[in-house]
Amino acid sequence: MQPPINLPAPYGMHAGLSAAFAACPLIAIMRGVTHDEAADHGRALYEAGFRIIEVPLNSPQPFDSIAAIRSALPADAIVGAGTVLHPSYVDSVKAAGGELIVMPHSDGDVIRAAKSQGLACAPGVATPGEAFQALKDGADVLKMFPAEQLGPIVVKAWRAVIAKEVPLVPVGGIAPDNMGPFLTAGANGFGLGSALYKPGQSAEVTAHHAKAFIDGLAIARTARGDKR
Repeated sequence: MQPPINLPAPYGMHAGLSAAFAACPLIAIMRGVTHDEAADHGRALYEAGFRIIEVPLNSPQPFDSIAAIRSALPADAIVGAGTVLHPSYVDSVKAAGGELIVMPHSDGDVIRAAKSQGLACAPGVATPGEAFQALKDGADVLKMFPAEQLGPIVVKAWRAVIAKEVPLVPVGGIAPDNMGPFLTAGANGFGLGSALYKPGQSAEVTAHHAKAFIDGLAIARTARGDKR
């Protein structure tokens, strides 16, 4: 059987990530979080409605933070690593309890390493060529990065040729009040960085920012006419 005409290979999204993404398509990027505070921030995000959290590997002791968040949250949350630049890190992410590998680039070796370990993978892509190659390598979602540069116009163009089953997730410069144009163009979710979390802020501030994003997503969906 041939794959669908607008997919380079048979596609099936990681089951855990699919469920978490359906519950809340916002990915919290906790760059710079420390392991001793990670669980508190994780709980604040979960209570606000978030179900996907990544700790970039250029954070202090990132594997300890991943383990702390994983231990603090229910099983329906997906915890993983961001800024994964080499396939050798995948084993350490999995050992810490991570289920998601997020990258700023599209490296087939990293994608295949993640998938071989049963982890979900969200590579960063900025061109259609990178996007289709990432899907061929096994990507679960496409991280459109940087979103400030690509914008809703590019999202709309990609959505016309990339199968609707594949989530498009803009990352970079996303705020509670600018998600609407991306959703209208065909985006499915968002990765949230410094507008959600900055190193040193309290878990209470994280909770406040998280609620603002949850509310902003609801407003954008309502304006677009979504039923949820």
